[in-house]
Amino acid sequence: MPKATIDDVAELAGVSIKTVSRVFNREPNVRESTRDKVQRAISELNYQPNKAAQNLAGHRSRLIVLIYDDPSAYEIPSAGFIIRMQEGALRACRTANYELLIHPCRYRIKDVAKEMKALIEQVRPDGIVLAAPLSNVRKIVTAIEETDTPLVRVSPGKTNGKLFSVATNDREVCAEMTRFLASLGHKKIAFIMGHPEHKAVGNRFLGYKDGLEQSGLSFSEDLVASGDNSILSGEACAATLLKRKDRPTAIFAANDDMAAGVIRVADRLNIEVPGQLSVAGCDDIALAQQIYPALTTINQPLAAMADQAVMLLIDSARKSRTTQETAVVPATLKVRESTGPAPKD
Repeated sequence: MPKATIDDVAELAGVSIKTVSRVFNREPNVRESTRDKVQRAISELNYQPNKAAQNLAGHRSRLIVLIYDDPSAYEIPSAGFIIRMQEGALRACRTANYELLIHPCRYRIKDVAKEMKALIEQVRPDGIVLAAPLSNVRKIVTAIEETDTPLVRVSPGKTNGKLFSVATNDREVCAEMTRFLASLGHKKIAFIMGHPEHKAVGNRFLGYKDGLEQSGLSFSEDLVASGDNSILSGEACAATLLKRKDRPTAIFAANDDMAAGVIRVADRLNIEVPGQLSVAGCDDIALAQQIYPALTTINQPLAAMADQAVMLLIDSARKSRTTQETAVVPATLKVRESTGPAPKD
């Protein structure tokens, strides 16, 4: 059976070839009814566009690069954060008929800026999605800017110049989680901070403090420990907090990996979760439902954020937008089995 062409799609849908092209390129001002007819025709004919021809016609690579912190650089790597970002970025690329290149980056190496420029020179992408914590590393951001490649930063912690960014409401939702723990009767709520280079994770600590104040609870430095986002650091922080004579009845960790470390230490110390200790995390990676008890956490919409970042790049290229835009994708609480009422004195 001969391969379907764009002419076949246009004929079946009863529209012009130009309209089919506009639907493929997600251009505005196409009626939903027309878009639906074209999509049905595409599905029925199993039409696949000629990308080489598209690229030559538009002088574009139709390639987006997702650059992220290399999990293999850590003693116990956690890829959950990255996998969900890849899912969202890939979904957006497929929808818009783009390709996605993923590039793990060890951002602490000396020549990381040179590595970024070499990558861009080699693949010449239409845009780059830069995940945290790389989105906060000035030399990486500068290196990309110097190539004039469109860039969207994910979870940068704060806006920056004319760069596009995608963020979530870390501070507000972490205040909500703290209030939730307080509503269960917990008065000694500890917090495990994340890696200081992750600016957005720092917003989670501010949210924790906000939540204490909103719940009428006092903040205490003694109930705060500093981790680095890894399971091992979560274990180390939990060991310190749980060996205190006046130990907390709830621990809120800035990410799920550290929260999992807390649960492991509680098990070793024969502290029942959630009977004697409630544990909460943030991100809602796959691990959150794989451990026992399943982790109460904050569902950070990583896939949706990556999807939004890709579409910002594609839309800005199409519309030639240069003004700064920050898209905020709200996070939500996921209450599971690791939290419960505060133990009675």
